[in-house]
Amino acid sequence: MEIFKEFTFESAHRLPHVPEGHKCGRLHGHSFKVGLHLTGPLDPHTGWIRDFAEVKAIFKPIYEQLDHNYLNDIPGLENPTSEVIAKWIWQQVKPLMPELSKVRIHETCTSGCEYTGD
Repeated sequence: MEIFKEFTFESAHRLPHVPEGHKCGRLHGHSFKVGLHLTGPLDPHTGWIRDFAEVKAIFKPIYEQLDHNYLNDIPGLENPTSEVIAKWIWQQVKPLMPELSKVRIHETCTSGCEYTGD
């Protein structure tokens, strides 16, 4: 079974490796949406894979690094594409939540990515 918990954060960034003149090379911001997906067996006593409150508490320090910050200044996010952000979040969360099976990022309502630890 799979559950998910979604979060939104506001951040600014620029992509340093795009061609000269590309709009994403300029400082800009997004209302990012992050989905943390967890897969595992249902606990027969609680009826949960994991308590959503625990998911929120585990993600809180990571969320606080991202929200209302300039992503390029965060170690590991010097080139903060959606793909890099998803992988970075995975690397932060997976050791704390072994059930993590996917990180989904939306940088706009029509664009984003999913990372499954590949």
